[in-house]
Amino acid sequence: MSTKDSMAEELLATLTETGFDKAACSVSEHELHELQAENGDISLLRTAFETDVSLTGIVGNKKASLGINRTDDETINAAAINLKTMADAASPDPAHDIAEQQPAEQFQSGIDEPDYDKMYDRVQEVVEYATGTYPTLNLRSVNIVFFRRRNRLVNSNGIDFQTQSGSYRVSLNFTSKEGTDTSSMNYTGYSTHHLDTPIHATNDVDDMLRQSTEQVRTQHIPAKFMGDLVISPHCLTTFTGFLLSRISDLSMIDGTSVYKDKLGEQVAINCLTIHSLPLSEDLTQGYFVTDDGYKAEDLTIVENGKLNTYLLSLYGSNKLDMERAANNGGCYVIDAGDKSFDDIISSVKEGIYINRFSGGIPNERGDFSGVAKNSYYIKDGTIQYPIQETTVSGNMVELLQSIETISSERLNSGESILPWVRVSGVTAS
Repeated sequence: MSTKDSMAEELLATLTETGFDKAACSVSEHELHELQAENGDISLLRTAFETDVSLTGIVGNKKASLGINRTDDETINAAAINLKTMADAASPDPAHDIAEQQPAEQFQSGIDEPDYDKMYDRVQEVVEYATGTYPTLNLRSVNIVFFRRRNRLVNSNGIDFQTQSGSYRVSLNFTSKEGTDTSSMNYTGYSTHHLDTPIHATNDVDDMLRQSTEQVRTQHIPAKFMGDLVISPHCLTTFTGFLLSRISDLSMIDGTSVYKDKLGEQVAINCLTIHSLPLSEDLTQGYFVTDDGYKAEDLTIVENGKLNTYLLSLYGSNKLDMERAANNGGCYVIDAGDKSFDDIISSVKEGIYINRFSGGIPNERGDFSGVAKNSYYIKDGTIQYPIQETTVSGNMVELLQSIETISSERLNSGESILPWVRVSGVTAS
């Protein structure tokens, strides 16, 4: 039991005494254990602890929020007074509210303690594997971080949720060099509840390391063309993210969303189904409580191409007089298709296999243009060669409606479970 368990209640009482009509308080304790190797040598082992406090108060339909990371009485009292000053100066909005009372509950996921021996073994093992298997690869850094988080959320309506979670996050940063030629920097990683599997044998880590060595020497595409884009799971949310952001508060409230009034309508090809599954046991980075203070639920956002729900918060739902979403989004899982990755590549007449995308924010209509990095040129069903940074452009709305194939394989990063997706009608130049 944490020594800070009563702090949330005490802070809530302080906010009430300060004069707020409604108030909420969240106290989070974070614990971090990190092991890192740089350029092949173990270089860092550290442990860090932190307590974060989030305060929200509403008075006369005026709302203010702030965070602090010190918990002494002087800081807490000053924060409560500052919060009240901020709220008094804010504009009133009747859409501001806090979650209504729900039964108190405790949630737990993952593991309690890090295994230092396994952390060391996995890091040393992948360093030795990369050095022995890919002599031209420079494994610039390998990190394993064990995170543990304890949180208690209370509000003046009687909410009392306590959560505890623990997991490992693995990350690698690498490039390759032959002579004076160097590949573009790349990275990969995942989250897990155990370290039983070698890092290089997890997900597509080995493929990513191999690709780095291939990308030392790149070529231009032969000419500008309109063709297919085979999107890897590593950058798929860049493209699905347009839809997900446009069905959330900001775009919906300001009325600029191209998906307003589209509930129940076809917004993508019927082979696409997108879930948000924060409660899934297959994901390590889920959550049990929403940012607004509701017990989270799993939901299906797009089902067979049809839009099932908007991702509105309590504020957004009140503002628009629409239904609040059952969760915050995130933890995205896209249903698998029926074609293998190899079959997808073999069906491409001309296209780009894209692993990283660097681009600006699409405009309100969904038009986008950006650079494909660590990517490959495909011609007549065969991956030909790694390409120099190449501009790809199209429209996000049309892209979801031009999906040709979804792979049967999927990549579980711990935060999401995503396939490879082939779309048509994208311009490469």
